[in-house]
Amino acid sequence: MKVIYPNGEVRNAEGKEALEILRHSAAHLLAQAVKRLYPNAKMGYGPAIENGFYYDIDLGEEKLSEESLGMIEKEMKKAAEENLPVKPFILPRNEAVNLMRERGEDYKAEHISDLPPEAEIRFYRQGDYIDMCRGPHVTYTNAVKAFKLTSVSGAYWKNDSKNKMLTRIYGTAFFTKEELERHLEMLKEAEKRDHRRIGKEMELFMLSEEGLGFPFFLPNGTIIKNELINYWREIHEAGGYREISTPIMLDRRLWETSGHWAHYKDKMYSSEIDGDTYCIKPMNCPGGVLVYSSRPHSYRELPIRLGELGVVHRHELKGTLHGLFRVRSLTQDDAHIFMREDQIKDEIAGVISLIDSVYKKFGFSYT
Repeated sequence: MKVIYPNGEVRNAEGKEALEILRHSAAHLLAQAVKRLYPNAKMGYGPAIENGFYYDIDLGEEKLSEESLGMIEKEMKKAAEENLPVKPFILPRNEAVNLMRERGEDYKAEHISDLPPEAEIRFYRQGDYIDMCRGPHVTYTNAVKAFKLTSVSGAYWKNDSKNKMLTRIYGTAFFTKEELERHLEMLKEAEKRDHRRIGKEMELFMLSEEGLGFPFFLPNGTIIKNELINYWREIHEAGGYREISTPIMLDRRLWETSGHWAHYKDKMYSSEIDGDTYCIKPMNCPGGVLVYSSRPHSYRELPIRLGELGVVHRHELKGTLHGLFRVRSLTQDDAHIFMREDQIKDEIAGVISLIDSVYKKFGFSYT
């Protein structure tokens, strides 16, 4: 596949590199189609990802539906069939900012303004559409033939919840229609096995708008959860662990001491109690250490293995929440082992053995 670099050089690309370039070119095609249908739309970021591409777009008050995706896809095909040449050019930073502002691309202008003054900004033009991009790209739009828009979600600008929520449109692209059809068929099969669908059909758990990211376990799901807890207790008891339970909320000063507050505070929930700030724990570690340090220990007591099923809370962005895979509240299987230096090798081997036995039982592969 022929691709063009920002300096105008044309080369051949193959394999994984070519597929990534094709998908990024499809993201530009998506943006061009959206701009044609929604002239006031403002573009954010549009990268290629593992199984396709996406573009974050500010559509103002517009809400996209399945029908909207079909309409955008149709416009993408039209732009591809026009066989528009893809032309790169480079501008100094100030000229680049002005160009984006003139075209109403406030997010692009903001991004360029964050770059060093001496930066040269690379652009690609295809017909009526111009996008800031490092490249490379396909040389003509008709190279993007086999593509499909797959879903819509929300995403904060720059992944910061203080910024505006943008519309994220996902899609995928392949070299041939046959490859695309195989991929779409695989997605259909995966959808049948989606844990959210199974959870609903078997009445295992539910998710509610009243608690985004906070799952509810239903009676059937609680039976399974309790059996998993019984299994956890059995193998940890056999491994010489003693179970503890630490508080869900602890003083902010503890989290400052542990370093969580400095590096993790945006992910933590907090509340005022008696004039002090208390934080809901995002991890169990500080509580486990407090248990150990609550009294002096003799070296003869070591190793001390403390196991905990701790309920932790983390503020994940709304657009990243996904069933039980990405949540804001979870029970974390945790352990803290306090040992002498001469015990480290045996303890690490014991932990690996425990992990291996669990992963094998449930058929998980790992590295």
